[in-house]
Amino acid sequence: MAADVDKRIPEDKNSPEQDGSLGKPQGGERLASGWSRRSWIKGTIPTLLMLIIVPVFACSYKYYQDSQLLKRNEVAVKALGAEGLFLFSSLDTDHDFYLSPEEFKPIVEKLTGISPPADFEDDVTDDANGETLSLEAKMQPLQLDTMTKSKDGFLGVTRSSLSGLRAWQSPAVPSMSFYASQFRAFLPPKSKGEVGDTWWVIPSELNIFTGYLPNNRYHPPAPRGKEVIIHSLLSMFHPRAFIKSRFAPQGTVACIRAVSDFYLDIAFRIHAEFQLNDVPDFPFWFTPGQFAGNIVLSRDSSHVRHISLYVPNNRTLNVDMEWLYGASESSNMEVDIGYLPQLELRSVGPSTPSFIQDEKGNIIDSRGGGSDPVQFVFEDINWTSEISRDDAAHRLEVTFYPFKKVSYLPFPEAFERAQAESKLVHSILLWGALDDQSC
Repeated sequence: MAADVDKRIPEDKNSPEQDGSLGKPQGGERLASGWSRRSWIKGTIPTLLMLIIVPVFACSYKYYQDSQLLKRNEVAVKALGAEGLFLFSSLDTDHDFYLSPEEFKPIVEKLTGISPPADFEDDVTDDANGETLSLEAKMQPLQLDTMTKSKDGFLGVTRSSLSGLRAWQSPAVPSMSFYASQFRAFLPPKSKGEVGDTWWVIPSELNIFTGYLPNNRYHPPAPRGKEVIIHSLLSMFHPRAFIKSRFAPQGTVACIRAVSDFYLDIAFRIHAEFQLNDVPDFPFWFTPGQFAGNIVLSRDSSHVRHISLYVPNNRTLNVDMEWLYGASESSNMEVDIGYLPQLELRSVGPSTPSFIQDEKGNIIDSRGGGSDPVQFVFEDINWTSEISRDDAAHRLEVTFYPFKKVSYLPFPEAFERAQAESKLVHSILLWGALDDQSC
């Protein structure tokens, strides 16, 4: 039967185990080993050469670029002079010694007086058929006698340096209409929905690696996305509003102060600045301590009940000012502080639809259109949860200044607290305020 067949494999008499050749080196093996070593050397040499050549080439190219940049700088100085090169550099944002159409745009706007409409990103597009509201801007100019330079009659300060400051006596745009949907930028992200939650509307881009933004600039970069509405609001005060300040703190932070079923009360804080001078005068930076504000709007941003924005005036000094005395970033700079009595925006009333439909289906112009305008009645908002305005302001403050998690108290309160808690008092003396830009 097949199962009884012997399947043993016969021994191979020529196997290496029997002829004693197991483990003995063969000539072919020695040849292969030598060939592998030579192949490894041949493969390594090009790699080593590449490791040497690439850094040398990179250094040479960097040296070539630097030399070309130096030559361009020398040619530019000869052609334009130091003052002209300063103005050119303020437009040449990428520092390639060429002006692109985008970089040349501020000059076009200056000469023609026409500014192209700002582009809105998809997340902040306005609804042309939605509700609109009007905002009014009010201003009392800076009190020059609060500046330290005024004590000696502005001795040594050129008149051209302060020309923009002296000329700024009123808002650039006293009144402007907005779509309610434009304020969608102030709505919290999906991860933030509780009272007291804070988030960055415009994040700060400054850190220990980036340093600060250049001083020798006249025109702000074009705003994008959520920056557009902030820039539009601040531009009502002055046409050259920079929504990202040169130094920290920078950006815009918001906090949910109160909530209801349909509405949110959002407190916010902005750190931005204005460039008051224009060519040929040297830059003059006007940096308020902060812009504080709040907005009450529906959860879908279709309706805005109220919005206000202002520079706090509860301190004796609330504005920092810096101006250049030369044509380069390293030029001498003067610094001063002063008091601005009023700079604020406020909505005239809640947002309203431009057209409404009556009970018969007829479309009516709510603004009047030859007859009396429609009078709207708004219901009271019943907040289901809220925190105080001071609490919301403190949360915004801590987001900008984490050190404010520790209480900073006036002298009498500090000593009382220290005695009660058996702690020492750490005293700090400042010229200005530690927790805003006016120092």
